Amino acid sequence: MTEDKEIGSTGPLFTELAIAPKLQAAISCLGFTKPTPIQLKAIPLALEGHDLIGIAQTGTGKTLAFGLPMVQRIAQLKARALVVAPTRELAQQIEEMLMCFGKSIGLRTAVLIGGAAIGPQKKALFANPHVIVGTPGRIIDHLEQRTLDLTKVKVLVLDEADRMLDMGFLPQIKRILQSVPSDRQTLLFSATMPEAVTRIAERWMKNPQRIEVAPAGTPAELVEHQLYVVRPDQKLRLLRWLLDQYKGTALVFTRTRYAAKRVCGVVRDMGHTAAEIHSDRSQIQRKEALDGFKSGKYRILVATDIAARGIDVFGIELVINYDTPENPEDYIHRIGRTGRAGQKGKAITMAMPDQGGEVRDIEHLAGIYLPVNNVPDALPDLPPRRHAEHDSDGGSGRRFGHDRDRGHSSGGHRPDAGGYTFYEGEPSRPSHRPGGNRARRPFGGRPSGGRPTFGRSGGARRRR
Repeated sequence: MTEDKEIGSTGPLFTELAIAPKLQAAISCLGFTKPTPIQLKAIPLALEGHDLIGIAQTGTGKTLAFGLPMVQRIAQLKARALVVAPTRELAQQIEEMLMCFGKSIGLRTAVLIGGAAIGPQKKALFANPHVIVGTPGRIIDHLEQRTLDLTKVKVLVLDEADRMLDMGFLPQIKRILQSVPSDRQTLLFSATMPEAVTRIAERWMKNPQRIEVAPAGTPAELVEHQLYVVRPDQKLRLLRWLLDQYKGTALVFTRTRYAAKRVCGVVRDMGHTAAEIHSDRSQIQRKEALDGFKSGKYRILVATDIAARGIDVFGIELVINYDTPENPEDYIHRIGRTGRAGQKGKAITMAMPDQGGEVRDIEHLAGIYLPVNNVPDALPDLPPRRHAEHDSDGGSGRRFGHDRDRGHSSGGHRPDAGGYTFYEGEPSRPSHRPGGNRARRPFGGRPSGGRPTFGRSGGARRRR
């Protein structure tokens, strides 16, 4: 684990906070001496029992910000805590961090995630854990099988709260909230917190204290942003050029699992060690891919947004948005994988000419300008295909392409693509967001030469 230790903190030490001596000793042994800004603000309030909405940039130590007071509070109350996370990987990461400082004091945990055998989870629950960490679906599975009792929960944590309370997760979260006592402490943490989500959260919380270390949607400060406006047939060739330019580890994001499979196969054909992580992979495969990426076995990890939230891998040099994210908030979480722990990082986004609206949404949320780089005139050719298994569509019968003349998806191989088919996310369609269908113009009205002319400013952004 590499929970960031002293980012932006030059003030008090952990020893100056009201943390129990045994916990102080445990985190001191791990090398944690100075709290980060979110930890400095959140820990005292959480120890006092307040409900919290905590907002901070990704990579600033939110797990420790809720983990330390949560463990101390349940020890004092002789109660149980429940931590709900959006993905299996994040749930496992949270449990690992809790055990890093909790094992020495006898902390017992259980991780409830889909894709893993339910038998060992039942055994862990039978051992009466102090903290349960899980994803909503598997938590509900155990509730329905009556293997999980939440009546003793006194501290509830919703990590990556914006995603957890998004409309797609709301029914599951409501079911969980109905199963925990109303007399509880609720802590919500995330890098982004739209106002609409905040209003929903406040309905379930008691006079929550809002802690905002950086404005909602603020990207990591040490990340350099770049944008390439490309045709669909240029994307894989540009990806090869970028991976040749940068020699460090790289995380490549696609919108869909189909694209992740295909891109990973092509990257391997390029001669790079690569793994993929998405919802079609089993839990064992996902864990092997992530562990291999952490250890250096794989230089490239190709992922859908399942990996964007909270995955803690130290030293990622480059994040490439092969597909623009469906939601601007996801841009913040994607690029938050680099530029961590005081190290600089780079985030490169590929956008097609009709995705100007999506780029504007990202810039508006993040309060940044994505500088445009010219696509190199001589992009490298793609290698011969070797990893044919990555071209299968999982029985879906879908063949992916993009007709750049007509602006919609089409099947078949492009003659200039080296025999590869392409999938570039969903077909673009007009945006229904305010300002989504503005007239065709140079992006943002900035001086000529610094910004290309995007086409229709709609975008293929659908709610998940």
